[in-house]
Amino acid sequence: MASLPKEPPEDPKKLSFWMPGNYVRTVHRTDQSFQACNDLTACFLERAKVEKQYAQQLSQWSTKWKTIVDSRPLYGSLMKAWQCFFTSTERLSALHSSVSQSLVAEEGQRIKAWQKETFPKKIFCGFKESHENKSSFSRAQQPWTKKLVKLEKAREAYHKACQREQAAIDKEKQANDNPELSPEKKQKFTDAKAKLTEEKEKMRERYEKGLEDVTTYTPRYMEEMEAIFEQSQEEERKRISFLKQAFLSIHRHLDITNNESVKAVYSELHDTLMAISDQEDLKWWKNSHGPGMPTDWPKIQEWVPPVKKLKRKKREKGKDSRPVMIGGVKVKALYDYTGEEGDELSFKAGEVFLKVEEEDDQGWCRGVLSGGKEGFYPANYVEVVE
Repeated sequence: MASLPKEPPEDPKKLSFWMPGNYVRTVHRTDQSFQACNDLTACFLERAKVEKQYAQQLSQWSTKWKTIVDSRPLYGSLMKAWQCFFTSTERLSALHSSVSQSLVAEEGQRIKAWQKETFPKKIFCGFKESHENKSSFSRAQQPWTKKLVKLEKAREAYHKACQREQAAIDKEKQANDNPELSPEKKQKFTDAKAKLTEEKEKMRERYEKGLEDVTTYTPRYMEEMEAIFEQSQEEERKRISFLKQAFLSIHRHLDITNNESVKAVYSELHDTLMAISDQEDLKWWKNSHGPGMPTDWPKIQEWVPPVKKLKRKKREKGKDSRPVMIGGVKVKALYDYTGEEGDELSFKAGEVFLKVEEEDDQGWCRGVLSGGKEGFYPANYVEVVE
């Protein structure tokens, strides 16, 4: 069974913090931090149960075997060695029982009290911090978003005007090439093209004005958004700092022995906990979900005419009925073009090369690039160099 085609990946620049509505990830961070505290409490309450069960199992093992050993004919140093096993086990059992109680009574209660103080709720609106951040971001972003929407409408109107103008240009060319049409009718096509060109220029002026409005307002927009974001960062920094201390406190309870082999196990854990850095975490968030994200700021998108992809038989050099130009005519590319067939040329806007064959009835010419490659290209992608 053939697999379904994969959807194209979403443009990461559209996910930027600066784009409309994308600040919600930072707003939701408060809810996620609250849930992290719940998870931390539940996780180590479960560990407390494990410690308690382990303490009970150690005690049961010690009691069982102490009774058995006491009934055996053992004496002297050998008996003391056996008894030492059971004594150390009872002490270890008491230690693990103490760890269990500390995790519940000390750490669990401390995290819950801090959580209640740090995450005040607003009636019907979830957490107060989330509500305030969302309202502040929304107010700061609303004027810029309105300008952005207006800019997008202007861009669409400009591109549609470009399409209408191009259609008029094509019709004018067809009319001029038709000997059966009167000069009056041909003039009508010329007038229509001129009117659409004028309309296109008006649309472009609106587009440029919209871009100017967005660009002018952007510094103020960025300043306001960053100010709100930094307030959120400070609250998150406090939470990260508290959780780091909570982890270290829990570690202090769990690191119950000075045995070198056990030290080695907890040393790696301790180093990892000590490596918690609020600055590094905040820096990562900023670059991944905040102002440090790459952003595709609005700019003029030039309209490029579409290439008429009609069925063309592959033509060999010298076997076509179109007239060949002796020496060729210099032309300059108006747009970038990448050939899709083996007999097509590829070039960049502004590149100059030779046209060696007139346009055929499907809108294609044959040319030669400066490097000597010969092939076909769409006629409406170039203009003759005077």
